[in-house]
Amino acid sequence: METELVAPCGMNCAICSSYLAMKNDLKRKGFGRTYCAGCRPRGKNCSFMKKSCALLGNGLVQFCYECAVFPCDRLKRLDKRYRTFYHMSMIENLEYIKEYGLERFLKEDEAKWRCPDCGGTICCHNGVCFSCGLEKLRNKKKRYRWEDG
Repeated sequence: METELVAPCGMNCAICSSYLAMKNDLKRKGFGRTYCAGCRPRGKNCSFMKKSCALLGNGLVQFCYECAVFPCDRLKRLDKRYRTFYHMSMIENLEYIKEYGLERFLKEDEAKWRCPDCGGTICCHNGVCFSCGLEKLRNKKKRYRWEDG
């Protein structure tokens, strides 16, 4: 996992369905999914938060935890949605990065989201590996949600 794939809001784009769809070229495999290279690689700072935060919109902070009002209400709402539906917390990610650093965070996240079957990356949005779990993904009714979420 790459440092540039961790957005200011704490999202690790490497585990996002749109990034994994691009990385695994799911359109070529018959999936109609939006591709995304990640917030920072696209020069967007943070797609989730930039419109509501001047610091992010202008690139004045690297991560939201650098802000005096961290966590802001917008980040709290986003975090609640991700904790509820996607088994991850952006606020916890940011607190971990602040305390232990980005490299250690990425090492831990890589292990956390590694597919036990093929070693690929499990998607945070649905718990499916886009390398070896495409049949499971194809058969899901709610294609981009966890089974229990």
